[in-house]
Amino acid sequence: MKPKVQWRLGSVLPRPSIAGGTRLSFIQLALAVCSVAWLAGAGPVLADEAEPKPLKLTTTADHTKFKQLQQAFHSGPEVTKACLECHTEAAGQIHRTKHWKWEYLNPETKQTLGKKTVVNNFCISIASNYASCTACHVGYGWKDANFDFTSEENVDCLACHDTTGNYRKPPGFAGNPVVKDTEFPPGSGKIIKGIDLTKIAQKVGKSSRDTCGACHFNGGGGDGVKHGDMDSSLAAPTKDIDVHMDAEGLDFTCGTCHKTSSHDVAGSRYTPTAKDSKGAHLRGKPDNGNPATCVACHDNAPHKEQARLNQHATKIACQTCHIPTYARGGIATKMTWDWSTAGKRDAEGKHIVKKDTKGRIIYESRKGDFTLAENVKPEYAWFNGDVKYTLLTDKIEKSEQRTPINRMGGSPSDGKSMIWPMKVFRGSQPYDPVNKSLITPHTAGNDDTGFWKNLDWDKAIPVGMKDSGAPYSGKFDFIKTEMSWPITHMVAAKEKALGCAECHSKQSRLAGIQGIYIPVRDNNKLLDTVGWAIVFLTILGVFGHGALRIVTRRKHS
Repeated sequence: MKPKVQWRLGSVLPRPSIAGGTRLSFIQLALAVCSVAWLAGAGPVLADEAEPKPLKLTTTADHTKFKQLQQAFHSGPEVTKACLECHTEAAGQIHRTKHWKWEYLNPETKQTLGKKTVVNNFCISIASNYASCTACHVGYGWKDANFDFTSEENVDCLACHDTTGNYRKPPGFAGNPVVKDTEFPPGSGKIIKGIDLTKIAQKVGKSSRDTCGACHFNGGGGDGVKHGDMDSSLAAPTKDIDVHMDAEGLDFTCGTCHKTSSHDVAGSRYTPTAKDSKGAHLRGKPDNGNPATCVACHDNAPHKEQARLNQHATKIACQTCHIPTYARGGIATKMTWDWSTAGKRDAEGKHIVKKDTKGRIIYESRKGDFTLAENVKPEYAWFNGDVKYTLLTDKIEKSEQRTPINRMGGSPSDGKSMIWPMKVFRGSQPYDPVNKSLITPHTAGNDDTGFWKNLDWDKAIPVGMKDSGAPYSGKFDFIKTEMSWPITHMVAAKEKALGCAECHSKQSRLAGIQGIYIPVRDNNKLLDTVGWAIVFLTILGVFGHGALRIVTRRKHS
């Protein structure tokens, strides 16, 4: 009698139940195993098979599981101390960067630059204003000139690696986050809500447009104030605002172009790459060039269908054609800032704030008058990457011409310049007419010498100049200045790049650019008349000659 076999699906291997105790042959058992294996492969997933655990595809570590982060944090340095238990080299790497030191020695001009040193014509200087300005420093506790730049625990990891969107470092706290509800300024009745550092620390990840933008979108004291091509519209932009950062398209982060090595971010406002002749960066090939340039991806001959445009690319920066306007994301940028009108009070002695019809501030007692604009056409200049700044130690003269805060080097004949789009920020700011130097006033702060509180230049200037270590004569005046910023963000899609007529016309965008011949723009009426007359006479001569040949031929016939 043949054994009766009953197969039970659901176990790892089939187990035969044999009626009568008869032993199965090896062949029968092998056939049974193969059959069940085939059925299991062809059929539905068995109930007791383990489901794969959910994975986080954007990181290789779940920081909520780290014991070092399963504690209550009461300060930023406490978080950093925990981070350094695993990321042992991170703080040391940060210490070597511009983001940490806020100082940079220009190898060409030998000028010591960086936020610690330069003077600008918007918020002017960080000297004596550290507690406010260092809200955008990648560190904790920089309240005066005695900050410890060697401390590893002073490094702020969360500023760049927060993914919650809840991390904040309000101005006035020397770069420290507020961890419990705090009235600020004291006595104002305004409460700054504390944040939970533990939840933020457990959700760290890669840097993003949000983390970079928390500072860079708000440079100069507000959204879009300084650069014009960087504001909060780039947090989740459409293709019309920036073709690379388009949130529903390529979705570049800042780090896609500004590639980082050992926490050092590529790109510099102090030594920008004006002309990149190194070509596209290739994997496996050592590159010493700047990865943040257009050429680093697109090469020096990017136009495939209209190759003639590549001739333009030898003299014209990509940004000139591909960024037709800036500040086009709905956020206005400041174009002028006049400190000379600051200090006014109303009839009750209170600070004044004026707004335009769109609700944008155009005057503040503590800052003066502003003008703002959207969809701004850039100004254009020859630029070779050399930038020289007017520092506190430089002598300046008041005149009808504006004093340049930075001078952009370049010419049509130096072989390394390109025509670049610029935002030119114009202002009026305090200077010392006796020492003939710029001034660094104490503006921010709730103390009696802070200009934003007392509106008194005679109190604010001596404190700021003392902190800068610069002499002050005791007299001040205001001087007109201008500062240039190369435009390189808010890249338009190719179909919205500039058309030929934008430059090749009598109303050319490049009207002020000298040293290059631009057809139509540079046409001379007299020469055009003579030229067309020659063409007309030539055509007339051809027809006349042909007519004479016909007449003489008939005559001979």
